[in-house]
Amino acid sequence: MSFDLPKYKQPNFDQEPFLSSPDASIVVVENDGVAPEHYHALSIYPEYFKINGEWILASESRMDAVPVLRTDRTIHVVEFRNLKVGDKVIVGRTEDGVEGIYVYAKGFSSNDSNSDIFAFRSGRSRETAYSMDYNQLYELLRFERDHGYIVWVLGPAVVFDHDSRHALSSLISSGYAHAILAGNAMATHDLEAALYGTALGQHTYNQQSPPNAHYHHLDLINKAREVGSLKRLLEKESIQDGVVYSAITNNVPLVLAGSVRDDGPLPPVIANVYQAQDEMRKHTRKATTLICLATQLHTIAAGNMTPVYTRRDGEIRPVYIYCVDISEFAVNKLKDRGSLAVTTLVTNVQDFVVHLNNNLMEA
Repeated sequence: MSFDLPKYKQPNFDQEPFLSSPDASIVVVENDGVAPEHYHALSIYPEYFKINGEWILASESRMDAVPVLRTDRTIHVVEFRNLKVGDKVIVGRTEDGVEGIYVYAKGFSSNDSNSDIFAFRSGRSRETAYSMDYNQLYELLRFERDHGYIVWVLGPAVVFDHDSRHALSSLISSGYAHAILAGNAMATHDLEAALYGTALGQHTYNQQSPPNAHYHHLDLINKAREVGSLKRLLEKESIQDGVVYSAITNNVPLVLAGSVRDDGPLPPVIANVYQAQDEMRKHTRKATTLICLATQLHTIAAGNMTPVYTRRDGEIRPVYIYCVDISEFAVNKLKDRGSLAVTTLVTNVQDFVVHLNNNLMEA
């Protein structure tokens, strides 16, 4: 079975209130990094703005940013801190077109309304049946491997288990990852497992804690800092397995964002949060599928940076976002961003990755 991208349905602007809508209001920035009053804050959905009588789709969209009209009549998405004096910011707080601003959340939605208003278990929980979600994800990833940009957002739990660590490494080596966003802990414990067989001092297979194994992650970080890069660490210690190894040997970008709780950290970890944010955005802006595993804060950060649509080969297509966590609370935090954007699976991420790899490698 092949995967078919859903077609984007443009809004019909040849009707009211769009025909009578005024052009969107614009106010010029007077201070660097400061938006004008009544600024319009963007969402993750497609947003159109009426400029000189024409409805123009923003080049992209993401939360915590504002629309800026450029001289070529394109609308760029700019974070508050990146605003410059002279930028033309669109202002207005309505979203239904009456102020020349229209937020469009139904571009990829189905017209099928054959469902009851009342139904049991309409939310997503540990009781939900996920078989269809898995099957759809298999087909999606097979398509995306060659036609999209798959971004993984990883918490350390995925490398704490022997089988899931090797499964994820296999997926990376097989082309199912185009970028990886994570923190110091994921990379540290992945490399610790490669060098010592442990993650945070516990063996990744039999869960035993060898003597002084609580030193292992610190020893690993120290070795990495001594040689100055993860690539040189792989070479010096003859590391030939794991997530970091697969990413580096397959030229998959690995963005490690720092945290106040980091040990070390490893050499490539970005300590400046805004620099880390910028590096993450380079990949979320290109993402066509985002898969977030067991890292609540990193998932919310990456999710807020990722729109529900992107342009590929001149066409508007959906961006698929998956959030996988054993905690219902964790997946619902991202789910609250909008049902169109996120598919949530409440399950153990270690089982999820192994299941994914086993089925994709069968093809």
